[in-house]
Amino acid sequence: MFDPKSFLASIFSAAVAAANPDRMIRDYLPPRPKGRTLVIGAGKGSAQMASAFERAWAAPMEGLVVTRYGFGAQCERTEIIEAAHPVPDAAGLKASKRILEKVSGLTADDLVVALISGGGSALLPSPAPGLTLADEIAVNEALLDSGAPIMAMNTVRKHLSTIKGGRLALAAHPAKVVSLIICDIPGDNPALVASGPTVPDPADRADALNFIATYGIRVSAKVMAHLNSAAADAPSPSDPRFAGNEVHVIASAAVSLEAAAAEARKQGVEAVILSDAIEGEARDVGRVHAAIAREVALRDRPFPKPVLILSGGETTVTLRAKGKGGRNSELLLSFAIGIDGLSSISALAADTDGIDGSEDNAGAFANGSTVARMRRAGLDARAMLAGNNAWTAFDAVGDLFVPGPTGTNVNDFRAILVGGRPA
Repeated sequence: MFDPKSFLASIFSAAVAAANPDRMIRDYLPPRPKGRTLVIGAGKGSAQMASAFERAWAAPMEGLVVTRYGFGAQCERTEIIEAAHPVPDAAGLKASKRILEKVSGLTADDLVVALISGGGSALLPSPAPGLTLADEIAVNEALLDSGAPIMAMNTVRKHLSTIKGGRLALAAHPAKVVSLIICDIPGDNPALVASGPTVPDPADRADALNFIATYGIRVSAKVMAHLNSAAADAPSPSDPRFAGNEVHVIASAAVSLEAAAAEARKQGVEAVILSDAIEGEARDVGRVHAAIAREVALRDRPFPKPVLILSGGETTVTLRAKGKGGRNSELLLSFAIGIDGLSSISALAADTDGIDGSEDNAGAFANGSTVARMRRAGLDARAMLAGNNAWTAFDAVGDLFVPGPTGTNVNDFRAILVGGRPA
């Protein structure tokens, strides 16, 4: 018997497998240098990337990468440090200092391989002179609460750091830096992944100040003073010290969505991809996806059913209350309200790193009966959405999706099945 949950979970697995570091890193190995090979990295997939690099690199090397607590991997030549995400902590600060120390004093004969994935911004706290870890934590919390898009958040972060915005690559100069990046940014801009520790981008501090004003981001007077000073200026992409470096996006949402679509077709369900770069308030994006699914279910347009509708990107959540949730579960709760009563629709929304928010779920499942089942459990779905309490709502009906850490991160993944598998 066809089970929509199992089908959707298998599609998620195909998307994640397409971003597996073991499959990608071998295709981007740099030539062996005359001097030392130093591996550094940060992100929720950095430990698995380091493990994959060790297996592929048949030459001497040493390394140090930082990842989220619980996301470590077995490595023999690379030290793994675990730190806090999404809010930085002292372990991340220590890791940043040690990484900067490791890349200092290198020569033009040396090679630095930077393994970067999503989550690296929080895992690499390194406050600018005059600022403290507490200042960086406060800014990070304000950014997460603001609902600002990831581009805006990372533009602010890089102007308050001694490691982001290309500064780590400059610290390694004159060594060649080869960045291997698993991209979790809509549009696949490598300079925005983990706030670009090894990849500069053109956004300047005027842009950072504009984002703070536009999104009402609450920062201290000390932080504002820094942003209004030349000390905050980030390196320019035109700086000649970046000239010999290489940047490779080895996995992205676009590739993973294509793999998911191929798996659906293999299982007999036609698939369409809306976009790999959808941004916006999670509950608003959920409503739009619900409207599309309803149109397909009721009118066979813009796609005939049965069909699997796929999308990716990174939504945001403006916190209105202190419930338990995450952007994928919040999006899906909004979606569930929008498809209430339509039995032909089932969906999964999940973060490809395996964690949505601060709990242990990647996201959740929903179908046309979700809102009614929540009601029978004593919960009002609209009230739970208003309270940013989607995790609690889906937990009450047993629909959380908990695959565990995946070792990669190509951002949010949404799969909506309208109709079942063809006979």
